[in-house]
Order: sequence, then structure tokens, then C-alpha cells
Amino acid sequence: MSETVVAQVACSMGRRLSSVVIVAGLGVTLLWLAVAEAPGGVFWRAILALMGVAALLFAGRVYRATDAVLLLTPEDLRDDRGRVLARVDEMAGVERGMFAFKPSNGFVLRLKSSAAPAWQPGLWWRWGNRLAVGGVPSGHMARAMADAIQITLDDRH
Repeated sequence: MSETVVAQVACSMGRRLSSVVIVAGLGVTLLWLAVAEAPGGVFWRAILALMGVAALLFAGRVYRATDAVLLLTPEDLRDDRGRVLARVDEMAGVERGMFAFKPSNGFVLRLKSSAAPAWQPGLWWRWGNRLAVGGVPSGHMARAMADAIQITLDDRH
């Protein structure tokens, strides 16, 4: 495991808090609707209450997930907790165009093979042979990492 960090993506506390406040606000609003006056009776009040609690739990998950820092080293892309998201030799390309299916302020890595689905809300997700980074992090950090990955891939060919 290399100690050289080529690029990193982190979420500022302001961005983390604003994303958590938005999701938690949804949860509080749904709970308020469940208590105040939901049309349709008890069934819809229960549904709104469940969705409100789920949104509040999700807000906590977003807060914990966005605490991680993604690190690009010459060997791999991993988080600061040691979880390897993708090895550089598994990367096939970077998609970051306007019409790419990617998170806000982020990019998508095409991988040579599929990996198990995984998700850290607000920071990254992996599905099949795609690994997407972005959401809560600032765009300039994600762009710098995407550029570094692209340069690494271009040098390899």
C-alpha cells in the first residue's frame, strides 16, 4: 500500500451539514405531516411516519459516510479507512461529461470488471462495472481526482 497520495476528495463541514439538514428537514416534514393532518386516515399517517423516520436515519448515514476522505494513490482509489474502491489496473476510463450518468460535481469510473454493489451516500457508489464519486464533495476536488486518474490511464496506454 503506497503512502503517496496523488489526489484526494473530501467533504467540507459546511457541505456535509447542509446535505444532512436537507435530508433531516424532509424527515421532520414527513413526521409533521403524519401528526398534523394526513388525508386518508391511519394508514397514510403510518406511511408518512415511517418515511419520516427513514429519512432521519438516512440523514445520519449521510453524515457518517461523508466524513470519509477518498485517496487516489498510484496503486488504487481507497478511502482513509482503508477500504479499496478500485485498483488503478482495473480502471478502464473516466466519464465526466454533461450527459454522463454521474453524481453532482462528480465523475464515473468505468472498471474492467464488475464488483459487488456498494454505496456511501453523498460520497460514492459502485454498481457493476461503474464507480461514481461525487455528490457532497466540491466539484474542484472531484475534477482534480478525475484529471489525475485520466492522466494515469493515458500514461498507461
